[in-house]
Amino acid sequence: MYNHMLDTFIAVADCGSFTKAAERLYISPTAVMKQINTLENHLDLKLTERTPSGVRLTEAGAIIYQDAKFMIDYSRKSIASAKAALCAKDKTFCVGTSLLNPAKPFMDLWYRVNKDFPEYKLHLVPFEDNHEGILSEIEQLGKKFDFLIGVCDSRAWLSRCNFLPLGRYKKMVAVSREHRLAKKEFIDIEDLYGETLMMVKRGDSGVNDFLRNDLEKHHPQIHIEDTPQFYDLSVFNRCAETGKVLLMTECWQEVHPGLISIPVNWDYSIPYGLLYSLDAPEDVLRFIDMVKAHCDIP
Repeated sequence: MYNHMLDTFIAVADCGSFTKAAERLYISPTAVMKQINTLENHLDLKLTERTPSGVRLTEAGAIIYQDAKFMIDYSRKSIASAKAALCAKDKTFCVGTSLLNPAKPFMDLWYRVNKDFPEYKLHLVPFEDNHEGILSEIEQLGKKFDFLIGVCDSRAWLSRCNFLPLGRYKKMVAVSREHRLAKKEFIDIEDLYGETLMMVKRGDSGVNDFLRNDLEKHHPQIHIEDTPQFYDLSVFNRCAETGKVLLMTECWQEVHPGLISIPVNWDYSIPYGLLYSLDAPEDVLRFIDMVKAHCDIP
């Protein structure tokens, strides 16, 4: 934004010597003199003169010296302001949201800690709950979005991201509105005898594996049918269309309008929380620390 030969001119004025100015600027004395000559020719002004005691400024040089320092300082502040504005533009947290992983719980967190991030804005980034593509979405943490919030007990998910648990959701079941259990407000496990229970196949979820083991050992009257490793809307549709029973969590009660969610008399639940990149930037880590402090999470 300014002629950088002014830096050389100021160094000469401050040092009173071409040689000392060269030492300060880490260039040769010859280069210093060439820059001063070029600057004088450019301005059509004599700025310096040699004396037995060194180099001193002419009257014109003294005026340019004062204004040059102001110009350089003003230019540096202007550049810093422009860079700050650019950084402010980038101060946005991107939050993934989908039918099964809605952003509302994140918004509840945000309004508890946002006073510590006054310069930040939120941007919601939609993604699909496609059981074939969800792992690629998890791998987009730190790229496509900074955070996801949702149910997470998946070994495949947890190998690809960090997870901050915030609480637990109860395991429930869902049935079609025409199902014999649909009018019940609460059921026991024995009410599921003779039914086909849809749940994720063994191997990825510790909670689901434990529940499956319990059912197979103590309640063989319940037939278990494997679903894809990760739920999507097609799984809920299958439940509604076939009359089978679907294992689900309490946060999914509004996912499918054709299904009724029913609490079960058991103690099974699954953790939910914040998912973020394994290589998270400083501001994301600071947000995580604020959430821990506000929510009393160790």
